Amino acid sequence: MKEAMLEKMTKAIVDGNRAVAESLAREAVKNGLDLLEVIEKGFVPGIQKVGELWEKGDYFLPELISSAESMKAAMAVVQPELRRAKIDAPSKGKAVIGTVEGDIHDIGKNLVASMLQAHWFEVNDLGADVKLGKFIDRAQETGADFICLSALLTTTMLGQRRLIEMLNDSGMREQFMVLVGGAPVTQKWADDIGADGYAENALAAVHLALRLMEKKRAKK
Repeated sequence: MKEAMLEKMTKAIVDGNRAVAESLAREAVKNGLDLLEVIEKGFVPGIQKVGELWEKGDYFLPELISSAESMKAAMAVVQPELRRAKIDAPSKGKAVIGTVEGDIHDIGKNLVASMLQAHWFEVNDLGADVKLGKFIDRAQETGADFICLSALLTTTMLGQRRLIEMLNDSGMREQFMVLVGGAPVTQKWADDIGADGYAENALAAVHLALRLMEKKRAKK
């Protein structure tokens, strides 16, 4: 019975069926299943499969969004129960993410947040139109490894540069790795403003974050 449920969870994510994913998560909680196992063997394999389909060109943005939203819905049910039971989920790192001030676009940011969360990152999503100071304050409060800045307008890209300047001016630049993304953002822009990394899509952002965390741990 448990194996069949785990397979259904995986399928719900691959199919991008948010209602089913959420329902299965609630059923798992109700039945007292091992919630870490539910995440690791039920939902995560689904989002990993979606990533493979995306990279092969079999899935496109609508499918990716549906699957990410399904994963987010399932995690929203399971994670509070883990906290209530004081069960520590494995953490690959901590990230604060948001779309910079003046920009209300959030689809790409939501995808990155969901994908990071699915790969065991602790994600603090500040939403869209976020004041630059709030990124820094929340990163300090949570002990974040990453500050992830999304910008979908060429005018709001400047906020990415300004935040790095703020970190430099306050002597906090070495505390956080800054990742930038968004439709008009390029690797050259990331290099020019001194960001730690750029990713052109959500899966690339996950791979980048994992690599940077490996380097960070290797230095310790």
